[in-house]
Amino acid sequence: MTSPSQSPSEAPSPAAPPDGAIAAPGTAGLVGRSPGQLMWRRFRRDRTGVLSAWIVLFFFVVALAAPLISLLYGKDPTTTYGLNEPGLLNQYGYPVRPNGGISGEFWFGVEPTLGRDVLTQLVYGIRTSLLIAAAATVLCVLTGIVVGVTAGYVGGRTDYFLGRFIDLLLAFPAQLSFVAFTPVVYSLFVSPGKETPTYLRVITLILVLWVLGWMGLARLLRGQVLSLREREFIEAAKVTGASPWRIITKELLPNLWTPILVQATLMLPTTVTIEAGLSFIGVGILEPTPDWGRMFANGAKYYESDITYIFFPGLAMIVFVVAFNLLGDSVRDAFDPRTRR
Repeated sequence: MTSPSQSPSEAPSPAAPPDGAIAAPGTAGLVGRSPGQLMWRRFRRDRTGVLSAWIVLFFFVVALAAPLISLLYGKDPTTTYGLNEPGLLNQYGYPVRPNGGISGEFWFGVEPTLGRDVLTQLVYGIRTSLLIAAAATVLCVLTGIVVGVTAGYVGGRTDYFLGRFIDLLLAFPAQLSFVAFTPVVYSLFVSPGKETPTYLRVITLILVLWVLGWMGLARLLRGQVLSLREREFIEAAKVTGASPWRIITKELLPNLWTPILVQATLMLPTTVTIEAGLSFIGVGILEPTPDWGRMFANGAKYYESDITYIFFPGLAMIVFVVAFNLLGDSVRDAFDPRTRR
């Protein structure tokens, strides 16, 4: 109600809702934002996180659109242009043009010795590496959730045996285990002396990266569940007669999305670098299939005379890994604003 000296237009406006609340239309009350809305709002304010998300999205779009890019560009990753077009390579097998043969026809130059197009090799290499890494990461996350939540919630002997199994797998040196186990798995599918098909190499890499990559997330979730299962809301759910499945899916998992998403965003770039490392040393993807690691392996042979060849895949790998790690930090900060980098 306005005072006699005030006109209706001068009446004080209602107080603005505080941060984190939305005024309900047509009412004087306040409607709180959901945790997801608050997380998204905090993430949008983080310019580094938003920029990193766009960079990561760009890499995935490039990987999915590799055939379309190759079609529009007019080159493919397997054609040996240096052997088919005279004057592209010199007598030593290196590009005649400066800077690795960069020109209007070959935007990123050509590969020494064979003269394959670097741009299409890189695009298809990103496609191969991201396919393997994404599939392995999804399997690792799902396995980590199942094992970690089961061990933490059931407890007792189940927790003991699963914990010892995790400790056993963690005892293996990570990099040495990847190198040692990959050829062993190859031998299960192909007889000795025969060439392993590319699709079997892809399946093998996914299996090895999965089997040796889920333990860290499982141990983290086990500790989180051991803490959450003693909380009042879990005890209340048990008193009401809720089944273990309902307690896990409706009470525990919603409180575990933060570590799951953060660990997934940090796990994928690590898996990409591991896959590239395996291809680099010759136990991953081999010729003629394009792959990030294989490009590094070839670049190591040519860098003294043609450093341009390894520049573009190296720069792409650095940008991708840094962007994904920054994205993981931003997701963590958005879920838990109390953390500081």
